[in-house]
Amino acid sequence: MVRLPLTPAEIERGQRLGALLRRARGERSMLETALAARVSPETLRKIETGRVATPSFPTIAAIADVLGLSLDAVWAEIHQPERGDEPIRSARDARERLAS
Repeated sequence: MVRLPLTPAEIERGQRLGALLRRARGERSMLETALAARVSPETLRKIETGRVATPSFPTIAAIADVLGLSLDAVWAEIHQPERGDEPIRSARDARERLAS
């Protein structure tokens, strides 16, 4: 399988996600957090540093759960409407946009 190069928007979103997870982790060790989320410490490190800009949903859900973050909060933090996009005003709008 060939992976397409990431767009600048995907790279930026990955960096925002990593920063959010680092802030939420606080003083908790990366090893402790990764083991609690059942992901490898290397995976968590790559996500936090933005090297994995598009991690899988189950991975993010597990890490967010361990850190006490709601997925809505994660989405709100990392999603920035692209030029020309209408702003998301509700959770329903977000679900509809994800489904399209």
